[in-house]
Amino acid sequence: MRHTILAAGLTTIAGAAFAQTPVLTVYTYDSFIPDWGPGPAIEAAFEETCGCDLQFVGAGDGAALLSRIRLEGARSGADVVLGLDTNLTAAAAATGLFAPHGIEAPGLTLPVSWDDPLFLPFDWGYFAFVHDTSLQDVPGSFEELAASDVSIVIQDPRSSTPGLGLLLWVQKAYGDRAGEIWEGLSDNIVTVTPGWSEAYGLFLDGEADMVLSYTTSPAYHLIAEEDPTKTAAPFAEGHYMQIEVAGVLAGTDQPELARAFLAFMLTEGFQSVIPTTNWMYPAALPAEALPEGFETLIQPGQALLYDAGEAAAVRDGAIETWQRALSR
Repeated sequence: MRHTILAAGLTTIAGAAFAQTPVLTVYTYDSFIPDWGPGPAIEAAFEETCGCDLQFVGAGDGAALLSRIRLEGARSGADVVLGLDTNLTAAAAATGLFAPHGIEAPGLTLPVSWDDPLFLPFDWGYFAFVHDTSLQDVPGSFEELAASDVSIVIQDPRSSTPGLGLLLWVQKAYGDRAGEIWEGLSDNIVTVTPGWSEAYGLFLDGEADMVLSYTTSPAYHLIAEEDPTKTAAPFAEGHYMQIEVAGVLAGTDQPELARAFLAFMLTEGFQSVIPTTNWMYPAALPAEALPEGFETLIQPGQALLYDAGEAAAVRDGAIETWQRALSR
């Protein structure tokens, strides 16, 4: 079905291209756009088929995307928003700014079922603390981390989807004890950065022993740099899952093109780019299509996840708990 929609959308678009090249504006997070990210390859692949000009616009980290869309409202210059996750989709839907995508997605390879009329997934992964293999006495749980002298860099949950994911990870694993865990972790935290890129850069510069990232992050070092010295610490509580999504804005002046992009997002032309540029698991490719090196990654003993409604319900309380603990 999605291929039919894609073909129909592109036929309409191609007919109009003779008069004027349509522009599709996609808001996304900053690390999606650079030469080393997935943006350039995806832009080239989609433009080959759409007769359009695809323009990615960075808007900080994932959680900052929602803030920008809220601020701009119906006057936003974006047609598509790519880079929210399921911890934010309920809040995004509540704005009334997103339109149904109308795309069937039978080929999804997520580890969970998917049924969302507004948002489609493009990749997923598990949050984890990444460290150098030379680190001694690696903590194997949040409690062990809090009891150790290991230093960490994390991201702000108000601007960063990994930062918010960390809060929900602790909340899901510990419930009413979340505040206690955060108090224990407060002296391990070197700094809290606005987004993932800043935090990971500090880690690579040697400013902290561990950084909040993903179980898939070591694949970058192994495949792109031939460096096997980075790994992720398996935690006894399990690991919180992130599913990243895209949606069409209701105010777009390119609705057919926007939906054609979301349909393209689930094809091999987009999905095959994800593992070795965004360093996540693609949402619509089978495991056997993953590049060599992904088989070395740790697999969580337990996958943790709030559904979208639950995440929205606990988000504010989790942020308040985190702020109180870190301010003491």
